[in-house]
Amino acid sequence: EVQLVESGGGLVQPGGSLRVSCVASGFTFSSYWMYWVRQAPGKGLEWVSAIDSGGGTTYYEDSVKGRFTISRDNAVNTLYLQMNSLKTEDTGVYYCATDPSGTVRGQGTQVTVSS
Repeated sequence: EVQLVESGGGLVQPGGSLRVSCVASGFTFSSYWMYWVRQAPGKGLEWVSAIDSGGGTTYYEDSVKGRFTISRDNAVNTLYLQMNSLKTEDTGVYYCATDPSGTVRGQGTQVTVSS
């Protein structure tokens, strides 16, 4: 059974930073592309970033390019999203997922950017 457990969210001021993590189990993590998706209040799921199985190729949604960095450590089955220069519009629940639409995702971690 696929399990994805996110952590690391919280309340941060605009311009601040956070790193969220996702520990994966129940599948061969190192063989799969992984994704971060988010859901802002009152909106649908939005793809944020993707990383290939080895961590050498990454993609970002335009609004987070240059501010967010996705990475992974296959030795400990963990996916990361480093978020810098956070904006109020980054507020939402962040999920790691095994597909870009977020069909298979964890329970999420809340990120709130507010002064």
